[in-house]
Amino acid sequence: MVREDEESTVSTRNSPPLRSQYPADSTEKHVEYILVASFDIDRGSVMEHQYPSAISGDETMLAELMLPDQAHVRSQDWTIFFLHKDTSLEDEEREARRAKKRRQRQERLAAENQEDATARAEEYDAGEYSDDYVSDSDEELNRADDPDGPPLVYVLNLVNTKQDNTVKRGAIVKAMAICTRHSFLHIYKPLLLLALEEYFRAPIMETLASLYNALNDMDLSLMPKLSPLESHVLQATDSKDMFIEKFDQMIRHRKEIEAGKESQRTSASSELKPKPYSLPRDTHEFESKVLYNGIPVPIKVPTALSPETVGDFSLIKLIQTFSTPHTTQPQPFALHPHLTTSGAFTHPIIVLINALLTQKRIIFLGHNRPSGEVAEAVLAACALASGGILRGFVRYAFPYTDLTKIDDLLKVPGFIAGVTNPVFAHTPEWWDLLCDLPTGRMKISPKIDAGTANSSVEFFQQQGIPVPLAGAAQAGFDAKGAVDPTGDNQFMDHLLKGIASRLGENVIRAKWRSWILRFTRIATAFEETVYGASALYPAGHDHDEGAYGVSGHGYVWPDEASRLKELAANVQRIEAWRQTRSYHTFKMDLARRWHKTFIHDIDLAHQHDRLRCLRLTHEQSAAIYLALARVVEEAGRPSTSDSEDDQGLTLDTGRKIAGGKAQYDVILQILSVIPDNAGLFYIAMGLFHPNEEVRVAVVKLLERIMDHAAGRHLWASLGRFAKLAFYRLKREEGHVRGDGV
Repeated sequence: MVREDEESTVSTRNSPPLRSQYPADSTEKHVEYILVASFDIDRGSVMEHQYPSAISGDETMLAELMLPDQAHVRSQDWTIFFLHKDTSLEDEEREARRAKKRRQRQERLAAENQEDATARAEEYDAGEYSDDYVSDSDEELNRADDPDGPPLVYVLNLVNTKQDNTVKRGAIVKAMAICTRHSFLHIYKPLLLLALEEYFRAPIMETLASLYNALNDMDLSLMPKLSPLESHVLQATDSKDMFIEKFDQMIRHRKEIEAGKESQRTSASSELKPKPYSLPRDTHEFESKVLYNGIPVPIKVPTALSPETVGDFSLIKLIQTFSTPHTTQPQPFALHPHLTTSGAFTHPIIVLINALLTQKRIIFLGHNRPSGEVAEAVLAACALASGGILRGFVRYAFPYTDLTKIDDLLKVPGFIAGVTNPVFAHTPEWWDLLCDLPTGRMKISPKIDAGTANSSVEFFQQQGIPVPLAGAAQAGFDAKGAVDPTGDNQFMDHLLKGIASRLGENVIRAKWRSWILRFTRIATAFEETVYGASALYPAGHDHDEGAYGVSGHGYVWPDEASRLKELAANVQRIEAWRQTRSYHTFKMDLARRWHKTFIHDIDLAHQHDRLRCLRLTHEQSAAIYLALARVVEEAGRPSTSDSEDDQGLTLDTGRKIAGGKAQYDVILQILSVIPDNAGLFYIAMGLFHPNEEVRVAVVKLLERIMDHAAGRHLWASLGRFAKLAFYRLKREEGHVRGDGV
């Protein structure tokens, strides 16, 4: 029983087996290439070294990217750019290794008798054989690369200028770059600073080899691999010990392996001290060290990364850059149906997000600014549009480029590029939206495609619902205090107040994720209303039959009039988004995730939003609470099997693991649909329901959430009033049964 004065403990028996994000025996390297370029007064940008081999035959192109415009006028500058490199051979080797593992697993399980299977069930629950029973599908869902091509090579580049009167031009300009497939490439900055300084002292290949070996010796094998749901829940909370059990389990497993090896050593070598291991201070980051030239350099690797998140950037900085001039001295935009969804005075950040979603050509111009500043703005814009949900932006992003690449740039549909040359500002046919970083102003190109008319507008107009269009019809939306049908103005006001209140980068990113999620759910409702069905709802209407006593799916509106009004206000950008690569990628992602989830017959987000947004009758709310409790309870039941022992233990190891993982994942699904500022509040309100059956069901549901590795943190943050009600119900339950609490 649960006592009021006891701290809740966490059971990990239902948590899935563990594996490392970066196993120690993996053949994949942290860093694939080290490049060095320099500027020669006679030859221009020159590639000096590529280690361990040449990454590309076009050395001139690489050298020009590594030495951005006006680099010589600054002592230091950072640049980021991406390379598209074929990995077909690597993928074939990786798939061959996976196929070999699967064959070995099948042979091993086929040879085991029932007694062995029962014993192994306990070992699998402890994560002993996690590599065999964690499917590769989790890895596919965690990958941030686009499905139509190999993973990108991310390049972090540092340029240093050393004054030297003995050379022409009076300075030596050199650049060193690290090429990696890890999107968290910003962790290498301290190493790059040390290495480039060393290269100025010793410009030889051994300097590059030393850095290359040090970086690839970095040990990240104790970083547990998280599922997409776990990653989302971790990023949505500030709790510093979320999933700490996973790190502890990884360390304990490592100690067991080392103890086994130690017992096999001779007495002479047994005097070696075991390696010290410690749990992370913050599970959002994994702390490690890189030993470079005898210097232990501490690094922090993000434990969970959202798709389209590359490097270190600030959404707050991007938002403030373009919000401040608009707030102090607003200037009207040229009207465009896809971009100015709230009229000529649409907030610049909304114009930017509309341009990203509708796949416009976007330029970030930073004249007389470091190239690293424009690169950071491009990366922030990609994360802004993605929200950790959508993809298809980073692959078409150019954090830094110059005039020599303009012909190749213009061949890319819907690019996002960072430049420092002011020539771009005077050539509007090259871009659709220009974002000037020094002035904080945006400009819509007069050469932009006006957009094609669509039948969706007529659909709403026939029903007497006004559709905001570019032109005179927008005037009513420009006035102060006018109706805000899209809700964008209210959202931006709320967001800017949060920034002014110093809520922090993680909170702002979470708010943008909520905006993107809301947009995709509105788009789903739009397709169902206009076209009768939506590709963004893989289940289809056949799965919405009230299997758990409730029905309904998608975004929740208070009434039908509000729904149609908001759909009409978003018609232009939704129709434009439906033609983009991010839409089609999102559609494929949803279908892939749908087939890998346990719960198909209830939309958990829809039901929770009904509790949160609507005034329900006691019967309606009771149905939702009972459905949520039943979903979790049934997911926790062991899978049925034809062969069971006397204790009812399933002998099929795979089925046993699937049963435990089901409840774990279902609770994660519930936690992932809860808004960041709500927590368990709306679920806990079921403790006060007039129906006793509902109150009992909610108590059991909260008990299971308390027993969950992530759920216990949300329980800890629940208000005292709800907790008192929980413990009171537990005491009443104990008195009815005749036992104590």
